[in-house]
Amino acid sequence: MQHENPHFELWGLGFNPGNVLMLVVAALIVFLIAFISTRNLKLKPTGMQNFMEWVMDFVKNIIGSNMDWKTGGKFHILGITLIMFIFVANMLGLPFSVVIHGELWWKSPTADPIVTMTLAVMIIVLSNYYGVKAKGFKGYLGSFAQPMAFLFPLKIIEEFANTLTLGLRLYGNIYAGEILLGLLASMGTLWGGLGFFAAVVPTMIWQGFSIFIGAIQSFIFVMLTMVYMSHKVSEDH
Repeated sequence: MQHENPHFELWGLGFNPGNVLMLVVAALIVFLIAFISTRNLKLKPTGMQNFMEWVMDFVKNIIGSNMDWKTGGKFHILGITLIMFIFVANMLGLPFSVVIHGELWWKSPTADPIVTMTLAVMIIVLSNYYGVKAKGFKGYLGSFAQPMAFLFPLKIIEEFANTLTLGLRLYGNIYAGEILLGLLASMGTLWGGLGFFAAVVPTMIWQGFSIFIGAIQSFIFVMLTMVYMSHKVSEDH
């Protein structure tokens, strides 16, 4: 079932307070995970510390598959933050949604294209910033004309294409998953007791699959982020 997004305006600008709420919730969950995992560090990690070290190694391997550690080490914290934040954001709308007066207040924030495109723009801006920082403004502009000058317009188009694909891929996968979960829930409520039992198994299966998709999409987002960073800061690209 389609619901309206909550909306308010401030100084002539429109905002979706539902998105703001869910982004704050996702950020708080990630902060709590990081805080609990690192508040009592031990030489032999256990529990949450072991999980956090696994995440750190996982992101380190992603960076290492795209560039040398001396170049890419500075992006380690960025990758850890992105993969945890996007995964948590992808999961928030899976257990349930909250609709108040026909307005959807609780959902996965990454099921909104504004959120995912904002993340994508942030990554593209950061990659260009680090490209200029690594090569200098003149050297960075020159890289757009390599190996041949006529490729310059195509490189500019590629920047916009990267932004669109990075944001829309994440949005499309999470939004489609929540739409199907909503349809299964509607089947359970509209068809009475029979519909409820008919919808339980498919809903559980799809929720499990959605967890897998949410994890894969957070990995893909971080992987592509490091690919873009590598193209900007590495000399061999």
